[in-house]
Amino acid sequence: MSDLEVLTTRVTEALGDSVIEHAEACGNLVLRVRLDSWRSVAETARKELGCNYLSFISGIDWMPAPTVGLIEGDTSTPAQPKEMTFGAAGSAGRFQVFAHVQSTSQHIGFTIKADLDEAAPHCESWVSVYPGADWHERECWEMYGVVFDGHPSLRHLYLPWEFEGHPLRKDFPLLAREVKPWPGLTDVEPMPGSESDEESKDEAGEA
Repeated sequence: MSDLEVLTTRVTEALGDSVIEHAEACGNLVLRVRLDSWRSVAETARKELGCNYLSFISGIDWMPAPTVGLIEGDTSTPAQPKEMTFGAAGSAGRFQVFAHVQSTSQHIGFTIKADLDEAAPHCESWVSVYPGADWHERECWEMYGVVFDGHPSLRHLYLPWEFEGHPLRKDFPLLAREVKPWPGLTDVEPMPGSESDEESKDEAGEA
C-alpha cells in the first residue's frame, strides 16, 4: 500500500460514520464529513491522529462566477447559466467550509470539508480545539458569511464594521463584473494625419 492509502485507511477508520466521502486530489487526502460532526472530527484529528497543526480554515462558493457573453463585440448578451461543479469528495450544495490539518511529528496531513446550508451557513467553531482557528474563522465569516457557533468574538478582521455583504461570494457585486464596452471597440486612436484624425480635430474645434 502507498503512504496515501495507509493514511486514508487510518483516518477513515478513526472518523468512522462522520465521513461521507473521501478522495485524492494532487496527492492530498480530502474528506467530506457530516456537518454535525465538524468539531468532533477536529477533536479526533488532534487527539487520536496527532494532527497538532491547523494550516487554515476557509470557505468555498461553488456557484459559477458571473460572466457576460460576447457576440460580435456585443457585451449586452447575458451568458447562459452554468451548472455548479464540485471539487474532490463532492458537495451537496453551493457553500462548504474546509480546513487542512497536519501532524508536525508524523509528517502527515489531510483536508476536511463539510456542506453548509445556503440560506444560513453555520458550523461549529474549532477554537476550543485549535486556538489558531480564531482568525481563520473570523476571515471566513467576513468573506463568505459562514457563522461559527461558539466562536468567542466573531467580528470583522479586515473590513469596517459598517461594510455590508461578503466579498468572496460569487454573487457579491463587483465593479469589475459590470458590463462595459469591449475596449478594442471604443478606444481606437486615429493615426496622425488620417481623415479620422482631421475629423476629430474639426469636431474638437467646433466644440
